[in-house]
Amino acid sequence: MLLKGGNKRVMICGRIQARAGEKKVYDYSACWFPEGIMNPKEMFFFDHDAIQTLFFIGLQDEEELAFRAETLGSLGELYVDDDGKIAQR
Repeated sequence: MLLKGGNKRVMICGRIQARAGEKKVYDYSACWFPEGIMNPKEMFFFDHDAIQTLFFIGLQDEEELAFRAETLGSLGELYVDDDGKIAQR
């Protein structure tokens, strides 16, 4: 995918993510494509509205569809608590 304002593609490697030391919860984390995670400090954290172009949709089997429906569909508003863990409001 290409993020708005970007000039190099990235790939999602995590969902419902928080950057260490921050209180914001992001929809996704990503790394460079095709290199992958070369350095954890070069990860990208963003929300779905930052996506400009989607080039490929990965594996979507029964497990993924169930995860989306059961887990992601019921999350509600999230935040990072004082212990650095993602929690529901």
